[in-house]
Amino acid sequence: MKEFLSARQVSFREYNVEEDREAREEMLSVSRHAIIPTVVVDGEAVIGFDAEKLDRLLS
Repeated sequence: MKEFLSARQVSFREYNVEEDREAREEMLSVSRHAIIPTVVVDGEAVIGFDAEKLDRLLS
């Protein structure tokens, strides 16, 4: 995921949801899933690695 976003020159903030309780709770509230990676783009959660959806949301 990091390589995918970096290759598209997208800045991002990474959270370790296994160690950061607040980040885990936020992820669950936005996505309703405990699946990683979870990426949130403009309030929309992308669960797992979905390059097509990410490209669409990032364009």
